[in-house]
Amino acid sequence: MEFYELHPVTPQIRYINKAVEVLKDGGVIIYPTDTVYGLGCSIYSKDALDRIYMIKNEAGTKLFSFIIPDFKDISKYARVSDYAYKVMKKLLPGPYTFVLPAAKEVPKKLWTKRKTVGIRIPDHQIALTIAKELGSPIVSTSVTTRKGELVFEPMEMQAKFNSQVDLMLSVGILNGNTSSIVDLSKEQVEIIREGAGDLSLFYK
Repeated sequence: MEFYELHPVTPQIRYINKAVEVLKDGGVIIYPTDTVYGLGCSIYSKDALDRIYMIKNEAGTKLFSFIIPDFKDISKYARVSDYAYKVMKKLLPGPYTFVLPAAKEVPKKLWTKRKTVGIRIPDHQIALTIAKELGSPIVSTSVTTRKGELVFEPMEMQAKFNSQVDLMLSVGILNGNTSSIVDLSKEQVEIIREGAGDLSLFYK
C-alpha cells in the first residue's frame, strides 16, 4: 500500500492526484471523509468492487454509497423527486447518505433489489476533489474490520489492509460517527440509520 499523510486544511494535490490515478487504474483506496475513513473504488471497476466486498466480508448485495462532487451530477446516477431535491439542497454537503431510485448510468451490479442507490456529497475537500478529478462517483463504504467494527487509526489501517488496498490518504485519526442514511426513494421518508448529522427535519 502506498501511504501518504496530507495536510487536513491545505492537502497536497499531488497525493490526491495519485489516488485518482489508482482509481482510474481499477484500484482500491482508503481516504478521509467528513465522518470516518472511506474504502473506495470507481463505480466502473468490477474487479475493484469485488475486492471491497471481500475486504468488508460483505455479500455482493450490500448497499454502498456513491461519493459525487456536485449537485449537478446527482441526476446522472439517481432519479430525484422535487421533495428529495429540496431536502438534499438543504443538508448537503454533509454527513448524509440519501437512498434514491437508480438511474440507468449506474452499473446494475451496484443496484439494490429495490433498484436504489445511496448518494453522498460529503463536506470534505479531499473526498470531493478526488471525485471531481476522477470524473465519476467513488463507490464508498466505511473502513471496518471483517467483524464490522470501525477503524479510526491510520496506522492500524495501514497494518490491517496493507496487502489489500493500493493507496491510503491519511489526515490523522477520524473518530467520528458514520453518515446518517435517509431513504427518499418512496413517498414515505425512512431513516435507515441514525448517524452523524441533524435529522430533526424528518421528525417534524
